[in-house]
Order: sequence, then C-alpha cells, then structure tokens
Amino acid sequence: MELNYNSNSSNSSEDELNEYLLMDFIEENREVQAVEDAIRYFVNSTAERDRSHDLRQRKKRTYFLRDRESANERLVADYFCNQPLYDERQFQRRFRMRKHVFICIVDTLSVDDRFFQQHPDACKQQGATALQKCTTTIRMVAYRCAADQIDEYLKLGATTSKECLAHFVDGVIAQFSATYLRKSTLDDLQHLLREGEDRGFHGMIGSIDRMHWEWKNCPVGWKGMY
Repeated sequence: MELNYNSNSSNSSEDELNEYLLMDFIEENREVQAVEDAIRYFVNSTAERDRSHDLRQRKKRTYFLRDRESANERLVADYFCNQPLYDERQFQRRFRMRKHVFICIVDTLSVDDRFFQQHPDACKQQGATALQKCTTTIRMVAYRCAADQIDEYLKLGATTSKECLAHFVDGVIAQFSATYLRKSTLDDLQHLLREGEDRGFHGMIGSIDRMHWEWKNCPVGWKGMY
C-alpha cells in the first residue's frame, strides 16, 4: 500500500509539472502572438498611411482660368488711365491714400522686388501686374477683407494675395523706412507747427484727437466721451 501511495504521488507530481509547463508554454505563445499581431498591425497601418499620402501627393491641383489680363485692363480703366472712371477723390477714399503716393510705391517696389514684376506662369499665361498686386494689398489692409475676396475683382487667389501682402510690407519697410519711419527732425517739427497754425491750432504737434476742444453740438450718443 505504501508503494502504491508513493507511485501515485510521483505520478501526480509529474502531471502537475507537465500541466504547469503546458500552461507556461501556452502563455508564452499568447505573448508572442500578441507581439506579432501588434507588429503586423503597425506595418499594415503604416503601409496604408503611405498609400494614402501618395494618393494625396499625386492629386492634381485645380487650375482656374482667371483672365488676369482683362482684370488688369479693368483696373487701369477704373483708376489709372488718362480719363479714369473714378476721380481722385474716390481713389483716395478707396485706397486710403492719394494716387501719386500709390503710384510712387508701385514703381519703387517694381524696380527693387522681382515679385512685383510681371512674368508668365507655368501655363505660359502672363501673371498679375504690379498694380494688381499692390491694389490687392491695399484692399486687404484698408477693408480687412479675406484674401480670397480679392479674387472676384482682381483675379488673384488667396495664396497669391497673402504673398502680395508679405512682399508689400517688407518692400515698404526696406524702401521707405529711412524717410518716413524715423524720428522727427527740427525741420519736421517746424513744418508741423506751420501746418497747425494754418489750420487754427497754434503750438500743435501731431495731435489728431482734438479732445481738448469743446464741442458746441456734440451728438447725444457720444455724451461724456469728448
């Protein structure tokens, strides 16, 4: 009986050991399978993402026949020909500056910045003129309109309009900062004083708010503001 007991005990211990080894082997296989599944998922997702990226890269860009030449002719007929449709007063109101100042800026930028010079594009079509590009910038700054809103009248897309704005700002700073973006000299102060005296403001230098002047008939909605 004792021998049988020991034999049964040995068999039981061996079965338990085999069962433990089998469970450990199964668990290891599960971990290996999980790692393989993760690697396979990563490889497949990366390949799918690369295919999607390639498809986006190969997508053709839409080209619009904007007819910039007709837009430039219309702009010149409206403001810059010998007998324009809109006079000097309307030009100054819409461009926020006088015509000779605007033309001076256009001519200066056209000489020093190749971006404002007219060149044919990739489709052998003539690009926008300096007048169109500078007018685009002035309209965006003066009216705070969106970049693609200029497209309807001047036939310039949003990307080109943003480039016009960047080149215009850099060009104005580079070409006119030494003359206008500087501290006032003694001659400048004397000129401002003379201008103020001619308009009835003695001793005024650069004041534009007029808040120290009493209004006789101030609008009711502005009561207490001035």
